[in-house]
Amino acid sequence: MLSGLLIVLLPLILGYLVRVQHASVMSMIGHGVNGSIYVILLLMGISLAGLDNLSGQLSRMGGQALLILVVTSLCNLVALLWLSRRMPLKSQPQQAIPGAPTSKLAAMAGSLKLVGAVILGVACGLLAANWFNEGLFNLVEQLSQWVLYVLLALIGCQLRNSGMPLRQILLNRLGLAIAITLAASSLLGGLIIAPLLGLPWNEALAMVSGFGWYSLSGILIGDQLGPVMGGVAFFNDLARELTAFVLIPLTIRYYAPLAIGYGGATSMDFALPVIQQHGGVACVPVAIVSGFILSLLSPPLILFLLSL
Repeated sequence: MLSGLLIVLLPLILGYLVRVQHASVMSMIGHGVNGSIYVILLLMGISLAGLDNLSGQLSRMGGQALLILVVTSLCNLVALLWLSRRMPLKSQPQQAIPGAPTSKLAAMAGSLKLVGAVILGVACGLLAANWFNEGLFNLVEQLSQWVLYVLLALIGCQLRNSGMPLRQILLNRLGLAIAITLAASSLLGGLIIAPLLGLPWNEALAMVSGFGWYSLSGILIGDQLGPVMGGVAFFNDLARELTAFVLIPLTIRYYAPLAIGYGGATSMDFALPVIQQHGGVACVPVAIVSGFILSLLSPPLILFLLSL
């Protein structure tokens, strides 16, 4: 199992070792990450189409994802509320942010596109099943693994060249505290859901270690545990981000660490414009540090837990 962990982690490590100095190259890497995510989610959808009793499996996935979301959210909110009272952060809402979404629907557009990729994959898989045998789904599984290796290498490169020096991370005590609190409370939620879902403890912990990074958690877990569990992880973290878009504007004025922390890994990208718009400039560095730490922690933690 550990050899499998090293094989999957190797592209992430190699990508992290690459230093990029040109903005145009980083832009290409960003497009490569986005393209790889869409391809893998499309392939995940095709794999789901090959399952027996698809409707029953989808219903089961939805129920499990909802249970994980509710339990981990309760653990996160209690822990982050405690942190908000211990280390308060005064927010200052701003009227307009250049490039920020003008509505919650606009902010959710990227998430909805990824859901569309999975749905399109299911549709393609159902249509292709009429002309191809099981060899199609075996090919899809192999192709998914190779695209995953490419994706991990590109993500490692992105993290290395994100402009986030270690000194800046360690000096931002609140961002570090938010990340640790969110991660610890999520893992506690994982231990709670393990017996409820009948999962081994390590798989349950892996399911909650995406920290909202739905586009990667579903892919990593799906590669190790199959498309059903990958789908559960994907929809759990996706629902978490959609909930964050609603929760952040309601709570950030009074409990800024709670609002930033609940965004999880997406606080440094997808959720950042919403945090900036409703919390002001003071919340931005905290959100970036917290989101970066969780993004750096999530992939190796998921893979390590699944290797046990």
